[in-house]
Amino acid sequence: METQIFGHFIEESLGDMEYLKIGLLPNCLSIKQSWRANGLSADFIANYVHTFFVGLPKNTDAPIPIQSKHAVKYIANELLENAMKFNDSTSQRFIEIAFKLYNDKIIFHVTHDINSKNVEKLKTFLQQIINEDPQDLYFSRMEFNAINDEKGSGLGLLSMVCDYSAKLGWKLEIPKHDAPTTLTTMVCLNI
Repeated sequence: METQIFGHFIEESLGDMEYLKIGLLPNCLSIKQSWRANGLSADFIANYVHTFFVGLPKNTDAPIPIQSKHAVKYIANELLENAMKFNDSTSQRFIEIAFKLYNDKIIFHVTHDINSKNVEKLKTFLQQIINEDPQDLYFSRMEFNAINDEKGSGLGLLSMVCDYSAKLGWKLEIPKHDAPTTLTTMVCLNI
């Protein structure tokens, strides 16, 4: 197996820090039910994270208002929606979302399988996010979407960078034989 890293990827072990991990099996529900499960999971994650910050003074210098459940919910929901949308339909792997909470940051990891035929297109897109100005890319993607009906616009990922100063990273685990490639998307938010 070949492993490739893109962006600001932080490998996390689920050790002695506070963490939460949720697994969803995408093929056992209809698309409508899966989208609802994403929203419920994002709500749960946001409520869980919020409990650690209730009663604390707001840090006005933080790039993300972690006290706002809505910001965490948005990010968790976007990550889960992308995983569901681009998951390899033949895979029996659970889509997993995990996060670790530190004193100064929260790190999300979402892992799922993608079809190996889509790996090169994904790499091209990741290089764009890494190498281009995120604001310019965000607006050019919005203009492109207004004209075209594009399935994978990347606006959710770009809004995480532009709106919340998130750091993004990806790990591709590419098998030697013709099997799905495992993709882990990482989002790091300073708090």
